[in-house]
Amino acid sequence: MIFLELFLSFLKIGAFTFGGGYAMLPLIMETVVSKGWMSEEALIDFVAVAESTPGPFAINIATYVGSEMGGFFGAVCATLGVVLPSFVIILIVAKCYEKFRKSKLVSGAMTGLKPVVVGLIGAAILSIGVKALGLSSFAFSLSFGLSLLFSLIILVPCLVMAFKKLHPIFIVLISAGLGIGFGYFEKLLATVIS
Repeated sequence: MIFLELFLSFLKIGAFTFGGGYAMLPLIMETVVSKGWMSEEALIDFVAVAESTPGPFAINIATYVGSEMGGFFGAVCATLGVVLPSFVIILIVAKCYEKFRKSKLVSGAMTGLKPVVVGLIGAAILSIGVKALGLSSFAFSLSFGLSLLFSLIILVPCLVMAFKKLHPIFIVLISAGLGIGFGYFEKLLATVIS
């Protein structure tokens, strides 16, 4: 029954979120964690992996969760579930585009969806940021301080490289190298302190 549950869960996620993978992230996190399929920490780790692998973000996550829960067939079910609503909607929109292109109702709906998408992406950023930095409460700790410091140290050169128009592949590779290095250093420091 896990295959049907994976398909229906990701079908719901795909059908009720607009704005792409980042907007889906809060619903994906809530669904996956509440069903006990994966811990928040494991999901956050995979978000980092999904960001650096080719392909759409939501599909990468659906495929991974499906694979973890049901192997190859679980991955297929979850991936089909998350893709199917968008596929059907795009087919309908393509068929009816000329008819509704100048509709005030459709234009208003699209305008209204923009702030919702921004809010969903903002919620995902806050949710992952709080978990990734180890800030479950507003108490400042050495671990939080190091995570924040390392994040800022990685962010600054990445922003400079982006403004200098360095190819995105180089930015991803350099960011990954810095992230791995700082993550290793942080774990090493934590073992030395404890």
